[in-house]
Amino acid sequence: MSIVLAGALLAGCNDLDTEPAGNTVTSDQKSDVVAVDPGKATAAVSGLTGMLDAAFTYSSDGHYDFGHPALLLMFDMRGADMYSIYSGYNWFISQQEMSEGLPTSVTPGICWTYNYNVIRAANSLLATIRPNLDMEATDETSLQTKYYFAQGSAFRAYSYFSLVQAYQFTYANNPGALAVPILTDENENEVAANGAPRATVQEVYDLIMSDLNTAIACMEGNPVTGADLVSAKANRFISLAAAYGLRARANLVMNKWSEAAADAQAAISNFSGSPLSLAEAAQPGFNSLNAKNWIWGVNVNETDRCVTTGIVNFPSHMGTFSYGYASAVGAWKWINAKLYESISTSDVRKGWWLDENGTSANLSAEQQAYCTALNVPALVQVKFAPYNGAVDTDLNASDIPLMRVEEMYLILAEAQGMQSAAQGAKTLTDFVSTYRDPYYTCTATTSQDLQNEVWRQRRIELWGEGLSYFDLLRLNKGVDRRGGGWPAETIYNIAANDPILILPIPEDEITGNKQVSAADNTNGGSIPTPVAE
Repeated sequence: MSIVLAGALLAGCNDLDTEPAGNTVTSDQKSDVVAVDPGKATAAVSGLTGMLDAAFTYSSDGHYDFGHPALLLMFDMRGADMYSIYSGYNWFISQQEMSEGLPTSVTPGICWTYNYNVIRAANSLLATIRPNLDMEATDETSLQTKYYFAQGSAFRAYSYFSLVQAYQFTYANNPGALAVPILTDENENEVAANGAPRATVQEVYDLIMSDLNTAIACMEGNPVTGADLVSAKANRFISLAAAYGLRARANLVMNKWSEAAADAQAAISNFSGSPLSLAEAAQPGFNSLNAKNWIWGVNVNETDRCVTTGIVNFPSHMGTFSYGYASAVGAWKWINAKLYESISTSDVRKGWWLDENGTSANLSAEQQAYCTALNVPALVQVKFAPYNGAVDTDLNASDIPLMRVEEMYLILAEAQGMQSAAQGAKTLTDFVSTYRDPYYTCTATTSQDLQNEVWRQRRIELWGEGLSYFDLLRLNKGVDRRGGGWPAETIYNIAANDPILILPIPEDEITGNKQVSAADNTNGGSIPTPVAE
């Protein structure tokens, strides 16, 4: 959907846009509402979090269409660490084939639609409360207003960060390359009338950093938190720790090592939780915002549309222990065999996948019996537990992780290591040996070797969480699936600069935005040619 055409359709999606009777409220009236009762903005902020698992936003019948978690799965399937088979019911096989390089393809369309929907909702929130924002005031109303403004800013930054990585090569390669149009609360009228050109990668990152700086400034020293808005799973909102974490990610992509290290440390310091212990990591999990190691995630309710569909959700496509596409028709999710082989037997994460005998030391007797009865193949994931731990459940209401504190330790190690290999190696050794493998020691002596080892640790630790593909892009690794176990049709060895790796601007945008033409569009490339294993 074009960012220009979407304006009329999405104008009413923010809860501040309508009165209870359904009459339209003007911008001035909305500002007055927030000034008198900032609690009215709670619904709008909550609406941002609710958009993350919205089903059938792009397609009325696409079983790949279940919000942001679907995008995480799509990008993982485009990479080199997760694969599936041609089961006949695998809705993500086109991403695995990388046959999505046309402006009319699903992946560029759904990625564009979901992220710009969030951006528009964030813009509406920001425009509504901006007139009442007073960064110096400390009264209760002003503190609440600053917190709401932080949410709008941080959610917008997250969506632009997703877009800029998907539609253009990484910042370090060419910050002047064309990325995506910039749509803000301050230029929406102009864009609606005249369209918007593709901004450069640098310009998009400038906006991302500005928004994250604003979010952090609004939350530093501010006693208002997500727990003041909801009674449970407050980390559905972006906390101060999460905002620092998002800025750490952006600085990492920009190769700003000292800034990335400082932000990762700030995220750790401002987070009240901790990494999973060795014992806690040695069992299926990753299904609840209540986990002590989740900084931020997608809150999923049992009544959400993606859940009531039964099978149009993340656990259906990813889960091994619940009913859905994985367990019912064999669309399991495997790990790259070479990556699995690189994991030490003393590392508890080895048990996040079934071994060659179809077993894992991490499973309970019930979980193992279930896998054995279904004859679940070797190297299929058992990292993600079913909802409420109920084996064979058809209630797929698991929350989805968007940021865990473990990632911050890995960012810290890499960012330190690019300045001092010895310091990075110490941080990585301390983290892995404490929380994952008691016998681990990082032996890297150069910054490049340290970065590669952190990358391997990220591939293991963050597997299935939607981060692996963008790591390939930022590190200029290309996509090498040789020896990984992929079906012969999708064994690829794709160069780091191949245009198939980035998405083209969707056709609807080219049609609806007068400042973006087919000639401006990224060449999405052709389907790669399979190579020998």
